[in-house]
Amino acid sequence: MKLAVVLEPSEEGGYTVLVPALPGCISEGDSREEALLNIEEAIRLYLEMDDDLLELSPQAEVVEIAL
Repeated sequence: MKLAVVLEPSEEGGYTVLVPALPGCISEGDSREEALLNIEEAIRLYLEMDDDLLELSPQAEVVEIAL
């Protein structure tokens, strides 16, 4: 999966990075490299399905798709 991210220098130093396609998915880092590694982890967590929070009917089916 490929996602566009916005990497912006922070006034305090370091970088802030966000994913426009995933509202609220944001991270930061002291360097570009650290910020990009941190947003990768944030994206994984954002997309991770938490089975404990889902109340699915017995007929429900989970299907993975590739984008």
